[in-house]
Amino acid sequence: MTSTPPPDRPTEQDFRRLLERTGAEITPGLTVDEFDSVEKHFGFRFAADHRLLLSVGLPIGKGWPNWRDGNARGLKAQLGWPGEGVLYDVEHGAFWPPVWGARPAQLRHALKSARYHLARVPTMVPVFGHRYLPGTEGQWGHPVLSMTQTDIVVYGANLTNYLTVEFADGGIEYAPATVPFWSDLVS
Repeated sequence: MTSTPPPDRPTEQDFRRLLERTGAEITPGLTVDEFDSVEKHFGFRFAADHRLLLSVGLPIGKGWPNWRDGNARGLKAQLGWPGEGVLYDVEHGAFWPPVWGARPAQLRHALKSARYHLARVPTMVPVFGHRYLPGTEGQWGHPVLSMTQTDIVVYGANLTNYLTVEFADGGIEYAPATVPFWSDLVS
């Protein structure tokens, strides 16, 4: 699935201004080699706007994934939170989307089937805390999703709107979620 690029793609200057508003320590942006290393190690690709943001500056501090010097186990866990949240709701909340077919009667089989289906959906990449963008290489303008188990809401029409909402007292602009599977969970 491709997204329609916004007519006014954010620039490095746009992201510099927004990063200054975060209150985070801003370290030098990731290099091409660092992006390649992170993406290879964790098995995803950054969306184009997320890549541009992190090439301008890498925010570090509470809530920010430190893609340069962060604990690999912690980063892997943060990448896994969306899927783990779905599995939790499968186990404890009877969550089962119709597109997965009939739910197996035994919980262990339901969890195995859910893991199978989750392995085939786009990886959600943390931006800050539990706010995520899909790992969709080369794509711009996906809405940022706030993800807590299967309680998923759009928290910004795109990355610049999200950063404005979270750190500069801006209002959330609504845009429909655009990432397969996860879009179906947006409330």
